[in-house]
Amino acid sequence: MQDDRADVAAHYLADVRLLFRKYRDLAQRALAQTDDAAFFAAHDAEANSIALVVKHVAGNLRSRWTDFLTTDGEKADRRRDAEFVHEPGETRAQVMERWEQGWATLFATLDALAPADSLRTVTIRGEPHTVLQALQRQATHYAYHVGQIVLLARHAAGPSWRSLSIPRGGSKQYEVARDGSTYLAEPPR
Repeated sequence: MQDDRADVAAHYLADVRLLFRKYRDLAQRALAQTDDAAFFAAHDAEANSIALVVKHVAGNLRSRWTDFLTTDGEKADRRRDAEFVHEPGETRAQVMERWEQGWATLFATLDALAPADSLRTVTIRGEPHTVLQALQRQATHYAYHVGQIVLLARHAAGPSWRSLSIPRGGSKQYEVARDGSTYLAEPPR
């Protein structure tokens, strides 16, 4: 029974690492299709720009994954409200550097986790979670914000948008191989 739990935990940790990489890569591919004006543009005074969503995710990544097993996931030095403010002089490069550092912190933490850690208790804002629950909580959170980034980038790119998956009307061009991977059945004309 104990070996089965370790196997399940090991499989889950491998899967969640892949899931977080997919979320990051999806956002990166959308961000690559935006210029600086679109990156900082907000649709109205109450809307978040792509930059603010990126700042928020970066702040969350740093806070949640720094000393993940030993400190609360909401760090005392986090300035969450500032993540939703475009600071004068703030550049895309600065925002993206925090984004990269946040993801690097997450992946370093994930790489250090062992199956035996999966049922350990961690806290987020004083609320206890198993490691598995905390991973699920954050996966859901990042999926939500990556979806926002993709939608905003898609809107900003307009007709120049390059699909991040199977393009609209292109399903028949794709087939699924036995191993589950997708490949282009015939080259586009």
